[in-house]
Amino acid sequence: MLDILKNKYFKFAIAAIIYILWVIWVGNYWLLLGLAIVFDIYITKKVNWAFWKKREGPNSTFIEWLDALIFAVIAVTLINIFLFQNYRIPTPSMEKSLRVGDHLFVSKVAYGPRLPNTPIAFPFTQHTMPIIKTRSWSNLITAPYKRLKGFGDVERFDVVVFNFPAGDTVVLQNQTTAYDEIIRSEARSLENYDTFIGSGKKSVEKYHALAREEIWNSNDIIYRPVDRRENYVKRCVALPGDTIEIKGGILYVNGIKEDPPETQQMNYWVQTDGTRINPRAFERLDIYKSDQNMVSGSMYFLPLTRSNAEQIKDFRNVLEVRKDLRRQGEYGVVIFPHNPYYPWNEDYYGPLWIPEKGATVKLDSNNISIYERIIDVYEDNDLKIKDGRIIINGSETDSYTFKMDYYWMMGDNRHNSADSRYWGFVPEDHIVGEPKFIWLSVDKEASGLKKIRFKRLFHRVR
Repeated sequence: MLDILKNKYFKFAIAAIIYILWVIWVGNYWLLLGLAIVFDIYITKKVNWAFWKKREGPNSTFIEWLDALIFAVIAVTLINIFLFQNYRIPTPSMEKSLRVGDHLFVSKVAYGPRLPNTPIAFPFTQHTMPIIKTRSWSNLITAPYKRLKGFGDVERFDVVVFNFPAGDTVVLQNQTTAYDEIIRSEARSLENYDTFIGSGKKSVEKYHALAREEIWNSNDIIYRPVDRRENYVKRCVALPGDTIEIKGGILYVNGIKEDPPETQQMNYWVQTDGTRINPRAFERLDIYKSDQNMVSGSMYFLPLTRSNAEQIKDFRNVLEVRKDLRRQGEYGVVIFPHNPYYPWNEDYYGPLWIPEKGATVKLDSNNISIYERIIDVYEDNDLKIKDGRIIINGSETDSYTFKMDYYWMMGDNRHNSADSRYWGFVPEDHIVGEPKFIWLSVDKEASGLKKIRFKRLFHRVR
């Protein structure tokens, strides 16, 4: 048996079968030419593919370590592309479902792995080289979007890792804020300044043009392809073809009230009789010190789960616990689609239909703000709006047929999550994978061994 395992033809047969199955999965049969390389590696050995080391005789310790390192980098890179990768939770947008410091095992095969748009890149970096802080990929070779067959499709209420859709254009001096929001904020500042000094007001388009010029003149701006944009993790609350609406902070999908997870949080005002809440009570309820905001001697502002809110109501010194909700009809300037015609905010939103592949929508001067980014950026058309006329690829039109499916993502920490309510739809080509379990969890507020949240290790993501 051992002789068979050592036989070069047997090794070649196993490697060839694995390679052929991989080619069938990828769907590019030109790659079958690579069988010649596999044959040479195991049988003919005409080419020294590991050119950095000698085939015959001993190699130095340095070369042996280099060989092991190269093998490890190639193996882990292939695993990250086709099977799974690690993702660390950097912000509290999914508290308490996922916590800051959780490290997730993200399955690429859950929805099917994407082939890289930019295959030439420094290993284990998303978009920036460590230390020297330059971009970590090359545009020398680029590839169109292609997703391989996976085990299933995105389901409603799945937790999903995806590339940040609004992260295509990035202001290097302010990478935490979306480029479009930086432009809108600067445009609002210019408009407010004109109002303050009594200058004549300009058109919205003019303010945006001035803001764009100012931002480009005073900052470094770069473009990132889809697979090099920041990774986000949120819950998919609506699928292609769904209609969503938020009323009083409660989500409705296709007219049906959402049944939120027990770990979902919202912001609450907590009024006491003038005495403080015992810090140990907060500790028992697992409310972080950084979240314990005391506004006055008798008022707290806290992110709470429904269970926490009910328990705090029963405290002897608590007089009132109420959600922090915005008023219906109050326009949120930072809320998608950033158009006063849709006076929506974080707590009263929609109804909004989620585009699906092959569906056609009627366009007008108002709803174009909903679909503008899809048409112009995600689906790579030349979109112009002149005097109320909508021109796509040089032709005036009043309709559009979508080329991709889109999803609506929201954080479980509803009042502390920069999600689809702020920047819109997530295209199918931005989907990275599904987190399966937490393999490590580090508490930034603890010290020593207490930093490791042992109870969260290997917990399934729900």
